[in-house]
Amino acid sequence: MTVESRRRFADNLRSTAPDLGLACLLVGCEVFPDLDVGSGLDALDALAEAAAPLMVSGEEPTGLRRALADDAGFRGYGDDYGDLRASLLSEVLRRRRGVPIVLSVVYMEVARRLGVPCDGVGLPGHFFVSVGGLLVDPFYGGRVVSRHELDMRMGPVSDDDLAPWPVPAIVTRVLANIRAGASRHDKLRTRLWAVELSMLVPSHSLALRKERGEILIQLGDYLAAAFELEAYAEAVAPVDPEAADHALRAARMSRARLS
Repeated sequence: MTVESRRRFADNLRSTAPDLGLACLLVGCEVFPDLDVGSGLDALDALAEAAAPLMVSGEEPTGLRRALADDAGFRGYGDDYGDLRASLLSEVLRRRRGVPIVLSVVYMEVARRLGVPCDGVGLPGHFFVSVGGLLVDPFYGGRVVSRHELDMRMGPVSDDDLAPWPVPAIVTRVLANIRAGASRHDKLRTRLWAVELSMLVPSHSLALRKERGEILIQLGDYLAAAFELEAYAEAVAPVDPEAADHALRAARMSRARLS
């Protein structure tokens, strides 16, 4: 973690046109403080340059598949979503393996550089991109998924379910994946920085403050935990007094462990 990378992360997501690729690359600075973010952006530029000759009007989904799956070798990472590398864009660009949402980020960023409309579409348990009105699955080799197949895989899907996701929502889901993987593998410090980055995303959930406080208790930082839980209680009290009471009790117990 660096103060500067977190500042850039927050400033980027609060801008009028947040850069998805930059945001996801800055996440990697939590693991690799000396990460060269510029090299990651250059890698996306190079992928776009290689894909450009394949972008035939009306055949953009095929062109992206050929460029990114067939030629560059981007594809899914099996079923081990707990491997942090599969959720870090810098590592996905290096290893050509990733979870669905980060592979989708690669497709979206390459398409954006080429002026090809490409949106992220999040469904429970999976993430796709929409290109030229077609749903593309980067995890499975960039293949086009029909609406019938989607209904068979996911259950009935409405048009609202297929609405494009804004950049802050995509970044929040990337971080939620990291938090979930860290929870399953009992990696508290990874979960902590993922929560802290999530709190820098505009319109984040108040529940993140409570989660941060609970993690700090487990890490033995009882005073910081108490402050966080008290702040959460104050914020949530007008809408959920019971949750506020629970948080205040947890804060008092955390302070008690200092003596």
